[in-house]
Amino acid sequence: MKVTPTAIPDVLIIEPKVFGDARGFFYESFNQKVFNEATGINQQFVQDNHSRSTKGVLRGLHYQIQQPQGKLVRVVRGAVFDVAVDIRKGSSTFGQWVSAELTEENRKQVWVPPGFAHGFLVLSESADFLYKTTDYYAPEHERCLAWNDPSIGIDWPIDTPPSVSAKDLQGLTLCDAETF
Repeated sequence: MKVTPTAIPDVLIIEPKVFGDARGFFYESFNQKVFNEATGINQQFVQDNHSRSTKGVLRGLHYQIQQPQGKLVRVVRGAVFDVAVDIRKGSSTFGQWVSAELTEENRKQVWVPPGFAHGFLVLSESADFLYKTTDYYAPEHERCLAWNDPSIGIDWPIDTPPSVSAKDLQGLTLCDAETF
């Protein structure tokens, strides 16, 4: 696998080795030993999640203030604009964001460490988004940043307002949110 740090070095782009021919393709989407050795990250994953969304749906920016989750995210059908926001107060990149386009064709994955808010916007007609987490979902600790917080300034690739859940519409600005 190829591992590339982003502008926030703790967030990594991971590209698996893909073997393909006229019949199709094969790749190992996850191997704990290879992941640990290639990234230097020694986290165990405890939960797998799968969401399907239609074009223009924006999910996030989510995090858990206790039981923080690291996430290894990927798209198996469609395309998304994936975003991680550093919300670790002591970090030199606090309040900054990075993004990657994840598609079924590029098969890229993103490692979003604990201490980051995460979200994505669906670019294709629909998308199947899969992610592994390093801790269990704890709804009582779930928090949400406003997807359009001007202090963060995410440059979402949209011309019209996205479709956002009622819960996500209650997202707070970074200055009002609980952070790490």
